[in-house]
Amino acid sequence: MKKTLLLSVAASAMLMAGGDIAPVVQEEAPAASEFLIFNNIYAKGEIRPRYEYVDQDGLPNTADAYTNRLTLGIGADFMQIDGLSVYLEGTNVMGSGDFFDTSAGDINDKGIYPTVADPDQTRITQAYMDYKFSDTLIRVGRQGVNLDNQRFVGTVDWRQMPQTYDAAAIINNSIENLSLMAAYVWRVNTVKEADFDTNTVLLHAAYTFMPELTLTAYDYIIEDIHDTYGIAATGKVGVGGAMVSYRAEYAHQTDPTNGSTLANVNADYYNVQATANIDGFLVGAQYEVLGAGDNIGDPAFSTPLATLHAHNGWADIFLSGTPNDGLVDLNGMVGYKADWFGLAKVVYHDFSSDRGSTDYGTEWDAIYKNKIPGVKGLSGMLKAAWYNADQYATDTTKFWVMLDYKFSTK
Repeated sequence: MKKTLLLSVAASAMLMAGGDIAPVVQEEAPAASEFLIFNNIYAKGEIRPRYEYVDQDGLPNTADAYTNRLTLGIGADFMQIDGLSVYLEGTNVMGSGDFFDTSAGDINDKGIYPTVADPDQTRITQAYMDYKFSDTLIRVGRQGVNLDNQRFVGTVDWRQMPQTYDAAAIINNSIENLSLMAAYVWRVNTVKEADFDTNTVLLHAAYTFMPELTLTAYDYIIEDIHDTYGIAATGKVGVGGAMVSYRAEYAHQTDPTNGSTLANVNADYYNVQATANIDGFLVGAQYEVLGAGDNIGDPAFSTPLATLHAHNGWADIFLSGTPNDGLVDLNGMVGYKADWFGLAKVVYHDFSSDRGSTDYGTEWDAIYKNKIPGVKGLSGMLKAAWYNADQYATDTTKFWVMLDYKFSTK
């Protein structure tokens, strides 16, 4: 906590220190007070305390984790150049309780307590410069990157320390209804202090034909792991008294063109899902397949940069990777959403293998979240997951209670 407060104070002092610069005296030169290195300064932050309980069969103890995220950021226009701005953000995670937090210093708890992947750490989570001109944005530095539904690239924001990317990205929207993005990533800063250098290229294009149809094409070239290219159709369609949002997607994974791998990567991905909203009542279904490789021993379809917690059950049973025989997730959801009520929903998953007939078990997930009246920016959440194993993993129960307070002066 002290590190974060010092970091925030130092960042604020750094930005404010450049307030006035005395220029070389020249005829017609503006007064010193007219030129600021930083202007339109704003601050934002987040405080997110959370309790997480985990009961996992095969381990002698349950996990009780009390953790907190504290994020402080400051941004400003830079050098009085139109479109040029900077942003700096630091995040501190502190925790207590009984759990294996994945850090090197906590290795003695491995195999005794279930994992809660929120180790104590403090880091600069974002530090980038933006240059925006016309319909183009160029961003260079450490940044969060969330693409589409984060099935392939995301910030893993569910964990207390987010995943960020040291990257150079360009986004262009100069053609009506068309969004283009290209990024080069040289480092991935993971949630568990397992950062790694890379030479990864992310390519993404989306064209909106109408509210009922947007086509998205992408190619994610991850060094030494694989290339993934695919296409998705998304949109919202009115059907009777319901508004139905849908996603239909296919992707293929091959050996990496950037770097090398000893594995024979050749796997497919399919996803079909739809959710109907009828006056706030929600009903949805999804069929998702992360395909097996061509041969036994070949890697299955994987998404190493994804926000994995958002997919295939909140118990995170498949967090360590797709089973070798692939993964089929057939799930259904019911819920209710309204401004006064917030969001409540229950999801049921049936997991099985893509190759063969292995039953991976079932899972029930439930969530309720809502804004807390009287305090702007404050919300609360209750969340639970019950995984029932069959021929994979072990029975696991998880439960969370969380508050989230966000503020911004912008």
